[in-house]
Amino acid sequence: MRKYYVFVAILALVLLIAGCSDDEEGTEEETEETETETEETEDVEEEAAEPPLYTFPLTGEEAEEAPSHRMLAVMINNHSKARPQSGLNHADVVYEFLAEGPITRFLALYHSHIPEVAGPVRSARKYYIETAKAHDALYVYHGAANFIEEDLRAGWVDNLNGAYYDDDGFLFKRESFRNAPHNSYALLTNAHEVAKRNNIDSEKEHEWLDFYSEEELGSITGNPANQVDVRYYDNLNVSYTYDEATNTYARSADGQPSTDLETGNQLTFSNVLIYETGHQVIDDAHRRAIDRESGGKGYLIQNGVAQEIEWRGENGLMLPYIDGNQAKLVPGKTWINIIPNDPGIDQNITIQ
Repeated sequence: MRKYYVFVAILALVLLIAGCSDDEEGTEEETEETETETEETEDVEEEAAEPPLYTFPLTGEEAEEAPSHRMLAVMINNHSKARPQSGLNHADVVYEFLAEGPITRFLALYHSHIPEVAGPVRSARKYYIETAKAHDALYVYHGAANFIEEDLRAGWVDNLNGAYYDDDGFLFKRESFRNAPHNSYALLTNAHEVAKRNNIDSEKEHEWLDFYSEEELGSITGNPANQVDVRYYDNLNVSYTYDEATNTYARSADGQPSTDLETGNQLTFSNVLIYETGHQVIDDAHRRAIDRESGGKGYLIQNGVAQEIEWRGENGLMLPYIDGNQAKLVPGKTWINIIPNDPGIDQNITIQ
């Protein structure tokens, strides 16, 4: 009987030790699994926080490889008979300057995406040429006054003139649904090939402004800017409406949405810059000289807010500054409005 009790006691001890061992093994396994999950979560967070290896210089958005192709700067018609335009939805940056009288014209910069077609394309003006040159872009236009064309032929800026390729079907074509001079369209996907044929550099490294990271967007401060109205003239107005869901501004002109001809979609931009500067009519054709060097007041509209800025002329570019520091942009496309300083920003800009 005594041997029986000893056996039972030994058996209970063995079972107790085995149970403790199982508990320890289970705890170790759970700890190892928890540690592994934590490490995997940290790895995912670290990967998400890493900035892209390559970005496009005009948008700050990710590129699959280091961009090496040259930027295209295209003269886009903004006459009422030229709307809606083609390809502006793919432009990384658009400059809007006054041309003659109460009409503006665009210089559209293409780099992150080169559309098949852009236009209508119009003739050159000095301040557009200088802006393209400052960006080291290949300037694409259709015609120019004789005194300007002479300088362009002499090497003022690398360029492709539609007057030499008019309706060749490879670089330019005339569309039948519009009348001249509002029917010239550039086939931009062939522009670099034509440049090579003419011994023009088709590759460049470009730089511009810095961009906020996703984590930095919450640090942008300013006055609310849900609706922005820019008045060039009584009959020439541009407006931008903020969409919080996409963090972009939808553009309208003269009370109508600015849309893309092919898709019908309204043009949207992550940043809107407004600069005021001196304008002067210089001839009987009402051509203008526009000051791109002296600097002045302006606004930067982004992320639902407006910030007062000053712009400075640096190496031919008009660059925004806030409190003495170069301003950053929200990743995405940018529209730049240049308006006369008489009467100027205080009278011609409304921000709500």
